[in-house]
Amino acid sequence: MDNDKTFTNSVHLDPDLCKGCINCIKRCPTQAIRVRNKKACITKEFCIDCGECIRICQNHAKLPTYDSLDVLNNYRYKVALPAPSLYGQFNNLDDTNIVLTALKRMGFDDVYEVGAAAEVVSELSRHYVATHKEQRPFISTACPSITRLIRVRFPNLIEHLLPILPPVEIAAKEAREAAVRKTGLKPEDIGIIFISPCPSKVSAVKSPLGQKESYIDAVCAVKDVYVRLLPLMKEIKEPEDLSMAGRIGIGWGISGGEAGGLLSENYLAADGIENVIKILEDLEDQKFTDLDFIELNACNGGCVGGVLNIENPFLASVKMNHLKKYMPVAKKHIEVTDVITPEEALWTEDVEYVPVYRLGSNMRDSIRMMNEAEKIEEKLPGLDCGACGAPTCHALALDIVKGDAKELDCIHLLREYVHRFSDEMSKA
Repeated sequence: MDNDKTFTNSVHLDPDLCKGCINCIKRCPTQAIRVRNKKACITKEFCIDCGECIRICQNHAKLPTYDSLDVLNNYRYKVALPAPSLYGQFNNLDDTNIVLTALKRMGFDDVYEVGAAAEVVSELSRHYVATHKEQRPFISTACPSITRLIRVRFPNLIEHLLPILPPVEIAAKEAREAAVRKTGLKPEDIGIIFISPCPSKVSAVKSPLGQKESYIDAVCAVKDVYVRLLPLMKEIKEPEDLSMAGRIGIGWGISGGEAGGLLSENYLAADGIENVIKILEDLEDQKFTDLDFIELNACNGGCVGGVLNIENPFLASVKMNHLKKYMPVAKKHIEVTDVITPEEALWTEDVEYVPVYRLGSNMRDSIRMMNEAEKIEEKLPGLDCGACGAPTCHALALDIVKGDAKELDCIHLLREYVHRFSDEMSKA
């Protein structure tokens, strides 16, 4: 898929459903949301597509962007790329081949497990970490929201990002090459469809980081595929032998799975965006000096916690741990991967800092505006109540300096103004 320069975010707002509550502004990790004129609005430059606002919105006004299953009609040959977390959605699943066979009966011509490519990435990561010790600790780049968070909020940590393509991209490249050999079709006639647990993967496909363009053609939601798969799975008596992933690959779907694939105990794994931010703040303060690897997932529980799933993430984790218990450690290895070399699996483009929080166009203006914001913040009550439509008093002060808000948006200052005005009128 070509890099879409016009694409911004995969999370958007339906203003007709928005009631103007402030739940989303309090939970957004990058303070990308404001409530103005009784409606929420998302600052696209700040949004990292973590889906937290989708999860918290009781009015379902925050919506994910992804492709419908009708996209299968656009290609002569369709290959499904199921995320490992897909397996955690089903009860009593003891054979991944049942899901993979059902995908083919659903309308796909072939399947390629992202978990298989994850095992290749685990091998590549082990080698890269071992040969680049001076850059430790490395931060996983498998979760697009984490990479986007770091490039806007933690620029000093960009050098610690692991510059290896995520498993889904390697799976997509291998799947297309295999389909071309098998069918003789042109690459553009083959549709590589990722079945995703979260909307951030849509942004990673349309506006990728670390590579010029994605190998994926479309991204469909786990929840849409689940509805179609369930009745088909019940009909399968003898599934095809399609599985290519073992414990390591399947384990990538839950928190700690990627780090576990490094076969090292010198790692840290954290999930949930609030926990992730605390880890990154501590890392920026150099509190972690002896770790090799840090795995971070924006969603609780890892990819099983994505908002495009249907199962409770903790139950899904239990199911996946049960499923992979009797699997071989790994089935896919880099030496038998004939489509992508270790060099081709590395990033081809650097991830650069995006100064979205800069106030002015230059250093002088930024310092002046920050001083103004500090003076305004001293007038504010410091309650961070959110009634003004900004998440904190500090955020409101910055909005005022930028011309996006005014002091009387603060209900406490407004009350003082009304009382003062009333007293003056009564004395007149």
